[in-house]
Amino acid sequence: MSRRVWSIWIAALAPTAVGAQQGPADIVLRNGKVYTASDKQPHAQAVAIKGDKILFVGSDKDAGKLSGPATRVIDLKGATVLPGFTDSHMHLSGVGEREMTLNLEGLTSLDSFLVKVKGRVDQARPGQWVTGRGWIETFWKPPVFPTRQDLDRIAPNNPVLLQRVDGHASIANSAALRLAGITRDTKAPAGGAINKDADGEPTGMLIDHAQGLVERLVPLPSEAELDEQILKGVQREMQLGWTEIQDAHGTWNEVDRLRRLYRDGKIKIRIYKTISGPSADADRLIAQGASLGEFGDRLTVRTIKVVMDGALGSRGAALLQPYSDAPNNVGLITTDTVALKPMLVGALRNGIQVETHSIGDRGNRLTLDFYERAMKDVPADQRKVKEPRWRDEHAQIVNPDDIPRFKSLGVIASMQPSHAISDLYFAPARLGMERLKGAYAWQSFVELDVPVAGGSDAPVERGEPLIEFYAAVARKDLQGRSAEGWHPGQKVTREQALKMFTVWAAYSAFEEAKRGTIEPGKLADLTVFDKDIMKVPELEILRAKNLITIINGEIVYAVVP
Repeated sequence: MSRRVWSIWIAALAPTAVGAQQGPADIVLRNGKVYTASDKQPHAQAVAIKGDKILFVGSDKDAGKLSGPATRVIDLKGATVLPGFTDSHMHLSGVGEREMTLNLEGLTSLDSFLVKVKGRVDQARPGQWVTGRGWIETFWKPPVFPTRQDLDRIAPNNPVLLQRVDGHASIANSAALRLAGITRDTKAPAGGAINKDADGEPTGMLIDHAQGLVERLVPLPSEAELDEQILKGVQREMQLGWTEIQDAHGTWNEVDRLRRLYRDGKIKIRIYKTISGPSADADRLIAQGASLGEFGDRLTVRTIKVVMDGALGSRGAALLQPYSDAPNNVGLITTDTVALKPMLVGALRNGIQVETHSIGDRGNRLTLDFYERAMKDVPADQRKVKEPRWRDEHAQIVNPDDIPRFKSLGVIASMQPSHAISDLYFAPARLGMERLKGAYAWQSFVELDVPVAGGSDAPVERGEPLIEFYAAVARKDLQGRSAEGWHPGQKVTREQALKMFTVWAAYSAFEEAKRGTIEPGKLADLTVFDKDIMKVPELEILRAKNLITIINGEIVYAVVP
């Protein structure tokens, strides 16, 4: 049967008071499998919504009593209703940019990579920059980084800069290196590396902060293009079933752009926006304080994002011992640690949350060390928010001795399950088997009662909630395969996975009183899938489809017969 897709956009965003929530309902979802994520009432058949709040959760019969002449009643025909899914770590403009530029995801060989790039080069004007993102060499044979010479064969004249999927490395061709003035004698900036060949010549691979040497030359997008990036990203997220996105990285200029788009009624999804630091923008957030629940609880700015180290795939993650496949490399510290210390103290005093990208075991240890020192310097009675809920973003490779520190310090582990099923193909080579004991250790955190906020890190990963849910419960690749060192004991149950993207995600944003479960009085954020992902075989999870996304009681995306 053919399907029609529509999105409902309404400019008015004013919330409805809880006290005004009496029948009849505006929307009734009936004949469904409702998983509330609440221990009080785990299962139901129906949900009723009035205004922006959940009015009722229970049986079809009782929900029917709340229907009035104007009530929209939707027969779910057995579909599964879940609390609105939250992506606890993603990059909104990056998702939109990926949709607008050269998307290099899913290419399985160097040849296919070059064919895709050549197609864009052939369309470019002489001298026009060619940019894109998403390549990963893991599955190429051999699995090695491309070189400037590879790109020169297909793009001798156009400057080319193509970012690896993790965003922590880029490959540039010779034309781009010439424009940037990069030679064998160029020194890499702090927190970056310029890879060299055996003769000491640049290979074209630029790691972490070294990418900026070329990126600064790429023409900036127009204001209209920046708007389009945001709107394309938002639309994609709602279609997939995300109801809130926690957008890692940011500036006040980006916040101003979001506010304008919200005022114009162009954004409906909830955005928990961070400001990158240490920086003048981060200092401003500390000085003026958090901005909570703008536009009907849709936009919050209360968090500073720090990047402690690089990524594992590009060997920029900071390790306690050298890389197993690069004995002279221990990775990179990419933040200004001198500026970090006073920033953390100021944030703690003024009620500002901090989240820190930490991939390697040294990067994670340093993050915990800095957090612990700041918490000792600013005891609870001197804090605007006594429970700061600071976060470790990725918590990817953690020395087992450091895992209990998350609990003792009250640090949230913000993790992206898909990283495990993509990285574990190359992680054994990078780390060796021993260090994998603390890698992607979701269950170890859960067993210590450390909240694990689930995210996708899109566009580093594909950014689909069902892939993330599957990866968390299966810990296998998308074909159902596992391998040595994947530690299946670290996978989580489906109930735990659901909490990663609902309850614990809400907690990580100080929102657990308002959302994260399906309960009367909470904000009406719901995700409806066509399959019961809590029960179907693991691989069937990946075949499920999002049918309805509800945010603030509004159906913002739906697929209907």
